[in-house]
Amino acid sequence: MSVAVAAPHPAAIDAAHTAVAAGGNAFDAALAAAAALAVVYPHQCSVGGDLVAMVRPKGRPVQAILSIGAAAAAVDVNALKAGMPLYGPQTVTVPGVVAGWAAVHSNARLPLAALLAPAVRMAEDGVPFSPGLRAAIEAAKDRILADRGLAEIMLKPALVQPALAATLTRIGSDWRSFYSDPPLAKGLRDFGSPLSTADFAAHVAEVVTPLQATAGGVTWHAAPPPVQGETFLAVVGSSSLLADSRRAQADRDARLGDPRRGPLPPGAVPVPGPEPKGDTVAVTAVDDDGNAVALIQSVFESFGAGLLDPGTGIVLHNRGSAFSLDPGHPACIGPGLRPPHTLCPTIGTTTDDVIALGCQGGRAQPWILAQVAPEALTASDLSALVNRPRWILRGDDLIVEPGVTLSDTDGLTVSTTEGPHNDAGHVQIARLRGTLLDAGSDRRADGLAAVLS
Repeated sequence: MSVAVAAPHPAAIDAAHTAVAAGGNAFDAALAAAAALAVVYPHQCSVGGDLVAMVRPKGRPVQAILSIGAAAAAVDVNALKAGMPLYGPQTVTVPGVVAGWAAVHSNARLPLAALLAPAVRMAEDGVPFSPGLRAAIEAAKDRILADRGLAEIMLKPALVQPALAATLTRIGSDWRSFYSDPPLAKGLRDFGSPLSTADFAAHVAEVVTPLQATAGGVTWHAAPPPVQGETFLAVVGSSSLLADSRRAQADRDARLGDPRRGPLPPGAVPVPGPEPKGDTVAVTAVDDDGNAVALIQSVFESFGAGLLDPGTGIVLHNRGSAFSLDPGHPACIGPGLRPPHTLCPTIGTTTDDVIALGCQGGRAQPWILAQVAPEALTASDLSALVNRPRWILRGDDLIVEPGVTLSDTDGLTVSTTEGPHNDAGHVQIARLRGTLLDAGSDRRADGLAAVLS
């Protein structure tokens, strides 16, 4: 079997190659890559984060996997009235990555332990710091110094993580124990988090029917709320992408929240929440049988909550910082509710073709992907496609890379970068067009794309 894979770090491709060489399919390759990224890219993803994936098993419909953790049942909303913090223990929701891996693994061929084995070796033996990780450490130096767990790992000559290796080994042996007997329980208590073992036990990865829209002859599938897949589908194929993105952004900011919350109170006037940049990794994989996966896992902001649990080696995400404190907002925090989510992987299908597409980029992911999607089926060089200059809309700020010309920018604060910019997203794409596999990876990260046999 051959598999086209794209990921933001070469170590992820090495892990995927190990899986494919052992007889794995696209799902095996994606999971091996995802686990490796949780070791080598801790500023952007972690076992302590969330996961959203789109999967298309051969001969079956596309499905969405939402493994998004909820706020603690014992969350004290009144204690947060001074404002929802951006970092710290109050921003940690139940990590969904492990249950998400297990849901993706239901379509794989190899044992989960075998797929995590390359990541375990990397964590035990250590790996060099990539340029992207070094830059993130320098930018977050104060937060890293403020946390003993982060400082002990991130300020060394090489990235060696023995506690994380042990945690990954345990997950490979019995992933359910991550929730039934959570290894993070003590560390979270020590940090002052309200999350309990019962909160972990209640977590389930949801496998649901995705939303879809057709543009340019391709049907695009994306995840429903609390994920912003609907926002991507609202703009994909648009002939006035910037204007439509501004409208879709306003609509998302007003309406996106957890459907579990139910309808808003009468007369509620939703307001937009904060505009974080987001730190995320995307892995895309398609094999010659037509299996496809676009998987995203994340810690939200760089190094998440700014906390690394020394007992497990896990960096904790800060997804809870996306909650609103306004009771009239659909994203208002509450016991057992999930925050609005930026992760926006997508799969495109035609009668004969399949495309897996995803990116880093926080709330800007829908328009980042929409700048790539129209040519995702027809482009002869996928790496060239994902490395073309792009623009990024965040609120009223418009960041433009050199080579991009836009009109209708009235009311926006426009800034032009000197070259390719990290905020323009790290796009990963894999494709089966007829019988031809190919992939492309964004040079804005440390990534690589390959067709593995």
